[in-house]
Amino acid sequence: MQLYCDSLTEYKRLATREVRIGDLLLGDFNPIRVQTMTTTDTMDTIATVEQTIRCIEAGAELVRITAPSKKEAENLLNIKNELQRRGYKTPLIADIHFTPNAAEIAARIIEKVRVNPGNYVDKKKFEQIDYTDAEYAEEIDRIRDRFTPLVKICKEYGTAMRIGTNHGSLSDRIMSRYGDTPMGMVESAMEFLRIARNESYHNIILSMKSSNPQVMVQAYRLLVNVMMDEFGECYPLHLGVTEAGDGEDGRIKSAIGIGTLLEDGIGDTIRVSLTEDPEFEIPVCRDLVKRYTNRQLAIDNKQLPIPSISKVPYSPFEYTKRHTYTVSNIGGKTVPVVVADFMKATSISHEDLQAIGYTYNTETDKWTIADAAADYLYSGKKLIDFALPGTLKVICDHATWLNSPDKEKYYPLYQSIEYLKSADRSGVLNFIAVDANGAASQELLQAIQNDKTVVLCLYSTNAHAMPSVRRFIIELTNQGITCPVILAVESNDTTIDEQLIHFSTDSGALLLDGMGDGIWLMNEPGKIQTQKVSGRTYLETKNNHQFINNTSFSILQATRTRISKTEYISCPSCGRTLFDLQETTAKIRSVTHHLKGVKIAIMGCIVNGPGEMADADFGYVGSGPGKITLYKGKEVVKRNVDSGIAVEELINLLKENNAWVEKSVI
Repeated sequence: MQLYCDSLTEYKRLATREVRIGDLLLGDFNPIRVQTMTTTDTMDTIATVEQTIRCIEAGAELVRITAPSKKEAENLLNIKNELQRRGYKTPLIADIHFTPNAAEIAARIIEKVRVNPGNYVDKKKFEQIDYTDAEYAEEIDRIRDRFTPLVKICKEYGTAMRIGTNHGSLSDRIMSRYGDTPMGMVESAMEFLRIARNESYHNIILSMKSSNPQVMVQAYRLLVNVMMDEFGECYPLHLGVTEAGDGEDGRIKSAIGIGTLLEDGIGDTIRVSLTEDPEFEIPVCRDLVKRYTNRQLAIDNKQLPIPSISKVPYSPFEYTKRHTYTVSNIGGKTVPVVVADFMKATSISHEDLQAIGYTYNTETDKWTIADAAADYLYSGKKLIDFALPGTLKVICDHATWLNSPDKEKYYPLYQSIEYLKSADRSGVLNFIAVDANGAASQELLQAIQNDKTVVLCLYSTNAHAMPSVRRFIIELTNQGITCPVILAVESNDTTIDEQLIHFSTDSGALLLDGMGDGIWLMNEPGKIQTQKVSGRTYLETKNNHQFINNTSFSILQATRTRISKTEYISCPSCGRTLFDLQETTAKIRSVTHHLKGVKIAIMGCIVNGPGEMADADFGYVGSGPGKITLYKGKEVVKRNVDSGIAVEELINLLKENNAWVEKSVI
């Protein structure tokens, strides 16, 4: 099988063409560049200039500005001139969707244009059309006629271009032939890339964005392979998860999608799309990028390289969960479990369990269990002196387990080969902690293969931890060892964003490839510094157990491996946005957050409406000043609803479609 990167074990940046964007070089092993997009009205020159400056001073190396029509494209000249008058020469990007004329104007003014092949020429009416090969070729000719003038202008003016495919805005033509698939995304971009290459124009970047990290990662991997097969080279890649949302969920979803690809050396520039002010995207981008700035040096200095992989027993271009046997509620076809780490707690009380989803009522002597309640609690050397909720089980050190009063509730954790030396084992469930960094003990693997009560808790002390664990799991599969695996990730980072990125990347990348039957996150709560975002304290961490538990379930939700809450697909806002996205998202979240498994899209305008909310069950889309259009899937249900009552109308729509439940009162 041809891989999408040079190695699954050795960290190497993917070799790509070098592209010039103004004075900025991108690709060809240049630093990974960070960028964002303004949210102001493009016709408000001063507001756009001042927001752009805030983004630049936060660290943005490129700034994108929407140009939905000719007048906005023309005003880019005033914005550029004012920025230069104030001493700023950071390259600007015009964001184009439906208007080729606007792209042609912008390409003569600023350093880069972004076009979406799904709606630049093709129209999207959600129609299924059966094209003959001749009819399909005619459509390609039509695209060539409309797209070539922009290519020639970019070539003449030295303007760069991003061909940016979005999962939710594939044209009817692509959908009819390829479906709503990663390969459809790739072919949508390749059609435009072939036209540009025929004009000997190569100053091109590509992107494959989706609100679903799994689709996004598969599409980028496929794109690399298709470019290599067809051209023998790769163009630079812009990475991003579109409509990631806000707060913790937005950061986690972005880190999973972007980080999974960066781990394998893929990506030349990134944007983290958050429903927050754009300058707050940049620190998250920088935290992501710095993990890989000196990655190879850290690996070389700290330990031996990870051994290579002789056989890859799964397809990295489609999701298939690794086959395992089932032990209790772990492995097989069960959803991944969550382990809450109480190793460093001095004691454990009823109140402590509330942080991991269990609320105790002293009057009734009963527990209320949340959807996002941890399945296991690791107590280390401690035993718990009260009756536990029915679904919660305890992992403890082997020596502690020997003295546990209830072997139905407590299960032992062995440290690697300690398991081989012990004659006292649980007849139901045994956990073994194994460092994937280094050669596996064949004696231990043989013992595991013959014991269907074993669950491995895999971690790695390698500086490049995720590929180290991935290689170990691949080796298990190649040897026919089908024990479940819990992904154990420890972060010693000092900020919340850094910890979210670390946890999300190291566990999320494996979950996207079907590896992992559970997640166990650990950190040093005393090291976390309080962060301020948008003038508010972001993710208050007074209760670290709650932070870790929420993060665990959010990672599983983002990888689509365990659904425990409502999912919001929320665009990051731009100059096209027709209402206050941050305020509206918060309002909708406050009344719908209890609807487990429902996906709600909150989109600022029609560009980011039915096109970008491919995965959503319901949509709330700006259709004019103060007006909202409501969708069920991609179908319009209510048009031009007054924004003052639109949230109530959304709730009515949910009720009409049996997607609404009343909040439970605890």
